[in-house]
Amino acid sequence: MKFTELPLKGAYTIDLEKMEDDRGFFARSWCMNEFAEHGLDINILQINNSFCKQKGTLRGLHFQCPPKAESKIVRCIKGSLWDVIVDLRENSNTYAKWSGVELNAINRTMIYVPKGFAHGFISLTKNTEVIYMATELYSPDLERVLRWDDDVIGIKWPIEPVIISKKDSSAMRIQENKSKFKLLIK
Repeated sequence: MKFTELPLKGAYTIDLEKMEDDRGFFARSWCMNEFAEHGLDINILQINNSFCKQKGTLRGLHFQCPPKAESKIVRCIKGSLWDVIVDLRENSNTYAKWSGVELNAINRTMIYVPKGFAHGFISLTKNTEVIYMATELYSPDLERVLRWDDDVIGIKWPIEPVIISKKDSSAMRIQENKSKFKLLIK
């Protein structure tokens, strides 16, 4: 696997190193040792599957607060999406900054989302499917949602959302309640 650090410290894209022949290819998409060598959380407790029927379906920006803050490894297995992370770590010099990357079934790129980051995506095609591994179990009482179109953060989404859940469309902006978004994670 090839790990490339994003502009937000601790976040990475991960590309497969394929061994190809006339049959196709073989590649590892998870190796606890390689993740540990990069200082990444390897304690996977839950694997989630998300499916978007329509192009323009927006999900996020979601995160969990301590003590159940989670890291995620996200991969698109069908279709295409624009994946976005926002740094919410209180002591980070990139607090409230974002980074985005296209994940799709062709490039097979993954993104590692560290604890202390909000995460979301928008489907760029119909029938987009995503698998993501999480280092914590879902804790609804500690889940928070950051508004996807917060002007302070200024995410440049590649397309306009067509479908947004009520939970996501009614989320708070970062300035509305900073204490809910500043995480005590370094």
